[in-house]
Amino acid sequence: MNHEERDLNPISTRCCIAGGGPAGMMLGLLLARAGIPVLVLEKHADFLRDFRGDTIHPSTLEVMHELGLLDGLLRLPHQEVRTLGGQIGDVRVQLADFGHVPTRCRFIAMMPQWDFLDFLAEEARRFPAFELRMRADVTDLIEEGGRIVGVRVSTPDGPTEIRADLIVGADGRHSIVRTIAKLPVRDLGAPMDVLWFRLSRSPGDPDQIMGRFDTGRIFVSINRGDYWQCGYVISKGTLEELQRRGLESFRESVARLAPYARERVGEIRSWDDVKLLTVRVDRLERWYRPGLVCIGDAAHAMSPIGGVGINLAIQDAVAAANILAGPLGERQMTIDHLRRIQTRRELPTRVTQWLQVALQRRVIARVLGDTVRPVKPPLAIRLFTLFPVLRRIPARLVGLGIRPEHVRTPAVAPGGA
Repeated sequence: MNHEERDLNPISTRCCIAGGGPAGMMLGLLLARAGIPVLVLEKHADFLRDFRGDTIHPSTLEVMHELGLLDGLLRLPHQEVRTLGGQIGDVRVQLADFGHVPTRCRFIAMMPQWDFLDFLAEEARRFPAFELRMRADVTDLIEEGGRIVGVRVSTPDGPTEIRADLIVGADGRHSIVRTIAKLPVRDLGAPMDVLWFRLSRSPGDPDQIMGRFDTGRIFVSINRGDYWQCGYVISKGTLEELQRRGLESFRESVARLAPYARERVGEIRSWDDVKLLTVRVDRLERWYRPGLVCIGDAAHAMSPIGGVGINLAIQDAVAAANILAGPLGERQMTIDHLRRIQTRRELPTRVTQWLQVALQRRVIARVLGDTVRPVKPPLAIRLFTLFPVLRRIPARLVGLGIRPEHVRTPAVAPGGA
């Protein structure tokens, strides 16, 4: 089939989702489960990407329970994190205890994101209304009469068009959909970037997520079973300076922050083993246009603080499905339904980003910027250590979030019409 023939015979569906990340896959599953024809486009050939958000918080686990999928999900390899702790200077502190979060699962499940996405895709394929196309890269939007009516897509077989009642941008913080749609973005700023790498884990190592705040340095280590996923926080734009000092200097700095892994820092063989996460915190001022809406990181890029980005994306997807399933099923969707998604999810986004930006400015920027004075725990952190009941507050904010969503969409039988 040549290019002209494809353009004359575009693919049609009810909802086309650009992006097969957590927001896109969850929305695709929920709509297909409600009997709405939905096509998810993922530009990569698989979900295998290192150093993605691998935290599945209690709010997301609650959604999986409501869908009847929790037991199957938890049969996949994962680690359960029930508390969050850290070290500030020479003082060890406990920051959050998920034991009292009002959900079925009172822990964070650490699971490779590709396993989570594969699981969602497998469950979604049980419904005939669902279709997932890999290596399908959205390159442009199709607009007619002031309304977005489809997308142009690059595939291994050549370019094609997909027409839909609704286009959803769920293609992450570097969203091509929101860029082409020219949706206004507000940049809230971020003073840091994060270098991610792996170190093997030994039985005598700590068993929980640890954050280490030291003079001019911040380090996070996440227990992934047989290895540590490590995050070395740097001031934004200082990677080249760090590289000029040499890899051995970097290894020594890691060893000082994670002394239990000193004998293993040689596993960082070259800078190719270190991946840069460019931190962005922004949000769209308007999430929608006629025929189009953005959710997840495409609507609001989150700081890695708290690891809450994936969970806000899931919450966006649940809210969007709750609002859109009926109108899409009846082909009566209006721009007011898209506006309601932003109205519903904007408050949780704003509050979460406000907290993240405050921590960035008042804690992270100060620690990274002061390379002389010893770091001491602020009063609020000391209170968490002295009064364990206070640890429920950050546990609730991180684990459950603001205004958690619940599945309200109907469900057709798998394999049914």
